[in-house]
Amino acid sequence: MSSEVLWTAPVAQGPVDALVRVPGSKSLTARWMLLAAIADEPTELRGALVSRDTRLMRDALERLGAVLSVRDGALHVTPIPPPAAEPAEPIEINAGLAGTVMRFVPLLAALHHGDVRFTGDTGALLRPMSPVIAVLRAQGIEVTEHGEPGHLPFTVHGTGRLAGGRVVVDASDSSQFVSNALLVAARGEEDLELVHRGASLPSLPHIEMTMETLAEVGVQAQHEVDPDGQHTWRVARGPIRPGSIMVEPDLSNAGPFLAAAMVTEGTIAIADWPERTTQPGDAYRELLEKMGAEVWREDDAICVGGTGTIMGIDADLSRTGELTPTIAALAALAETPSRLRGIGHLRGHETDRLRALSTELTRIGATTLETEDGLEIAPGPLTGTVFETYEDHRMATAAAIIGLLVPDVRVVNVETTQKTLPDFVGMWLSMLHTDSPAGGTW
Repeated sequence: MSSEVLWTAPVAQGPVDALVRVPGSKSLTARWMLLAAIADEPTELRGALVSRDTRLMRDALERLGAVLSVRDGALHVTPIPPPAAEPAEPIEINAGLAGTVMRFVPLLAALHHGDVRFTGDTGALLRPMSPVIAVLRAQGIEVTEHGEPGHLPFTVHGTGRLAGGRVVVDASDSSQFVSNALLVAARGEEDLELVHRGASLPSLPHIEMTMETLAEVGVQAQHEVDPDGQHTWRVARGPIRPGSIMVEPDLSNAGPFLAAAMVTEGTIAIADWPERTTQPGDAYRELLEKMGAEVWREDDAICVGGTGTIMGIDADLSRTGELTPTIAALAALAETPSRLRGIGHLRGHETDRLRALSTELTRIGATTLETEDGLEIAPGPLTGTVFETYEDHRMATAAAIIGLLVPDVRVVNVETTQKTLPDFVGMWLSMLHTDSPAGGTW
């Protein structure tokens, strides 16, 4: 256990009552930035998230030749120029812990004429990357692996072209192994036919999000599921024209604040919640209602009210795995046990989230069993202690939720929340009506 404890989660002194504006969606920001980098014309992104992950994406795109600047509060992207006839000097891209960088950008690097080495934080070197490498090689791109096969670091020997055509991928570990190929497919030499063959397909809403962003920039794409359940995506080569884009707020990052309403018997409203969205975070409305909250829409906001009751839940979270830490934190505070299913793929996220949640919730007093595809959580008397985050932003926010009721929850490295929510501590303190520091900038 780390001895570096940086933040004691504040205990709520009464019901919360706040309107919260969360920054732009990390998932959408990453997709829009990448599409803007290969577009036919400059793009303006408003509401784009500013966080460690998106800064890493910006750095990667700039190293590949895109020009990004901030003017009038918007992120302006000038696309990567066509590849030169002669190979460029080798470059290195550090993905940090950003799955969108380590899994989306290597396909983009194939369109670069020259060697692009990918590396990342220590935790990133443990995350599965074999499907990314397999898709590259299937399209004629040479990849040199420098460490353990199927992991970072590796070098993409870009030729300035992607073949397209029919490609088979196993995306059982992450939907990102589908989205990465779809996002750059319009720049292939042939239309892409991507076939998934694997045991499962987690986080399907993220693939639906990718398909919707492609449609919004004019790319022709379709998704088919045959009678045997085999998924196939087809993307036509052609122009990419984002124009001016407004990025939706990150609904997954709204989760801890909505949970605070339940824990404190208060009310939280999240501003600008879209009427229709592909974001997995939209599922909070149904999940929290099942756990005892009152949920309603008021103008452009979604509101959650605590009722004094938090009930356990039996839920298949295979489509919405990133919501698991928030739901697990509520389960530890609930009146009845919970079973969270369909989330075996979380073992390959920023950390092994199932093992991390099981370890920390047990340490704090909940009886937690790690199953093959999820968690079983039986609430118990909880006691404040050190709560490790394993460099995982959602572990930190889960600890903050529990700390609203349980004194002396000491969160290791709360700064890991800067990955997707750069001013989480400030926003949390503001919700509790205490002093709030400033947020992040590009």
